[in-house]
Amino acid sequence: MPRRGRGVAAVGLLFAGAFACGSPARPSDLQSRLEAVVTGLPAEVSVYYRSLGGPDSALVKPDVRMHAASTMKVPVLIQLVLDDAGGRLHLTDSLEVTNAFTSIVDGSAYALDPGSDSDSTLYGRVGERVRVLDLAELMVTWSSNLATNVLIREVDAARVTATMRGLGADSIEVLRGVEDMPAFEAGLSNTTTARDMGVIMSALGWGRVGGAEASAAMLDILARQHFREMIPAGVPAGTRVANKGGWITGIRHDVAVVFPEGHPPYALVVLTRGFEDVTDAEATAARVSRIVHAHHISS
Repeated sequence: MPRRGRGVAAVGLLFAGAFACGSPARPSDLQSRLEAVVTGLPAEVSVYYRSLGGPDSALVKPDVRMHAASTMKVPVLIQLVLDDAGGRLHLTDSLEVTNAFTSIVDGSAYALDPGSDSDSTLYGRVGERVRVLDLAELMVTWSSNLATNVLIREVDAARVTATMRGLGADSIEVLRGVEDMPAFEAGLSNTTTARDMGVIMSALGWGRVGGAEASAAMLDILARQHFREMIPAGVPAGTRVANKGGWITGIRHDVAVVFPEGHPPYALVVLTRGFEDVTDAEATAARVSRIVHAHHISS
């Protein structure tokens, strides 16, 4: 995940208006309110919401396929934890950190640029062995691309996709690590839909990924996320949110399980494509988040 530029958020006024609104969404109008948020925007926005304590849900263009960006790091995390449970590897094992990878297209070598990575600290440890759990933490909480590529090489992208299929995410494609430009130019990228990521996050929230303890451990890692500009920005301060964002040029996503105090948790996914200014995407997602939160706690 590259570092993001900032700019003037045209949608920021809409976001501010959403915070000023004192009327929570009624169950009957959540769908229409979400559709109203995304209608007319100069970008594509997909939304998945599901209460994890009941049948309540809402979907807006849930099957639009988009580049997954760093949301694919959640499936990689899941594969690592399941492999630990199955004895294929252990989270306490260590892997050598290298910055030398091969393209899935032609086997050509490539390396990652520390300047385009959200975390640069791991590059100072190239040649060292680092615990799998520590690499997973960097991959999720700081969205480290280098940690991701070291880990996905270990678990194998095809296995990750197969595992997500088993969870019910029937169209997600995890094909490769980050910054494989020959693959990108050949049209081979990690892709997902809001429905795919919603199914995955719901399974985590329900404790169905490797059991309750394993799911809780993964949610704990996600809850230590450092990037909070989208879904977490739309809920009251202090609300626990286990989320993972993702961004590349023209793409800005967030996927989460939200734990509102005194209410059952819910899964929320907001995927966006086509905003010229990343802050517009963030403001839109935060507005969606606020509307969903108000609806959820009033239901």
